[in-house]
Amino acid sequence: MTETVQITPSVLLVDDEPSILSSLRRLLRPAGYKIHTAEGGRAGLEILEREHVDLVVSDMRMPEMDGATFLEQVRTRWPDVIRLLLTGYADMGSTIDAINRGEIYRYIAKPWDDSELALTVRDALERRRLQAENARLLALTQQQNEALRELNAGLEDKVRERTDALEQANGSLKQANERLKQNFLVSIKTFSGLIELRGGGVAGHARRVADLARRLAARLEVDAKGQQDIFVAGLLHDIGKIGFSDAVLAKPVPRLTSEELAHYRKHAIAGESALMPLNELKDAAHLIRSHHERFDGQGFPDGLQGLTIPFGARILSVVNDYDGLQNGTLSDKRMTRDEALAMIVRARGKRYDPQVVDAFVEMQGGVTPEPPSRDLPVAAADLRPGMVLARDLVGRDGALLLAADYLLDESLTRQIQNYARREGITLTLYVRNDK
Repeated sequence: MTETVQITPSVLLVDDEPSILSSLRRLLRPAGYKIHTAEGGRAGLEILEREHVDLVVSDMRMPEMDGATFLEQVRTRWPDVIRLLLTGYADMGSTIDAINRGEIYRYIAKPWDDSELALTVRDALERRRLQAENARLLALTQQQNEALRELNAGLEDKVRERTDALEQANGSLKQANERLKQNFLVSIKTFSGLIELRGGGVAGHARRVADLARRLAARLEVDAKGQQDIFVAGLLHDIGKIGFSDAVLAKPVPRLTSEELAHYRKHAIAGESALMPLNELKDAAHLIRSHHERFDGQGFPDGLQGLTIPFGARILSVVNDYDGLQNGTLSDKRMTRDEALAMIVRARGKRYDPQVVDAFVEMQGGVTPEPPSRDLPVAAADLRPGMVLARDLVGRDGALLLAADYLLDESLTRQIQNYARREGITLTLYVRNDK
């Protein structure tokens, strides 16, 4: 029987800056890897021609041969070598090009976090080891099948012995495949956490959206594959924001400038583009592109309407906004659970699919009934300074313009009236009736 031979993992570091190579070597040396270094792509290819290498870490910007070209040649000539790319946030376009051409396993942003980079290298090498183990087990299974065909039909004891060995090998293969699957999901969860590391206000948002969306999909009888795609899309739905500045990430959507809002509206396409090179994530990438579409056709980026919006994206839209209203990313104030759910219900049939909203409300235990309203409806033209808003003022695109309990002054009253005239709409607000 073939035995597993333990071989020290070999890592090749490629960067034109000796200080970077020195830092990476110091970081990875304690793990016991065999480390090679090269100060450029051509030197790296020469090392690969004469040395066994399991994993390559390459910088993006290098003279003569950049990281994208180098990793593309590595993929072509040594496809089993795992490829990692070091790049800065400003290199997003070239990073996507490198992902497409070099089919890299992961990219790591500069400046890197030592713990994260070390964990990424360890996980990548573990993936390589599992792939090799899979190949070994498959070869072992084929050998045992061949041996079984050659056994004499009368040697029942020998047949049983070989069959037991085969079952054991198949069990090991299933365990290895399950570990690969789990490592893949762990990698996705780690990737989804990158955007949350830059803004404390959204901490846990992606995981909450993913969990809620998968539960809602199960309630709506989506098949197992669809539920998995929705879960993954929930984890990665904001990955297109990774290039946003800290200032934009910290602002609620209603407070974005027109220029910032235009940039914000592109993040769904950017998220899809980043994931499309990965075959396993193509379906989830399509859901990410469409999770800001509206049921009435007023969403982005494609203006899809009604049932033309992918069902999984309609589910993500409800769950994402429900959590966003509570964590303050979609409104100037954080809403309670009941306030957020009521906002979702009010947009039923306009922003959201009625079927999805009804199932979500049922899953959440229903909407808490509001007490009889004593609020006074007032046309925008009749507003006066000193009035206090009794309800949120929401724009045509669903964004929160003014929160309830806001005291109107002369300037704000005039801005609201000008807004109604400019948009050509009949705007009715509700103010407190304290009498």
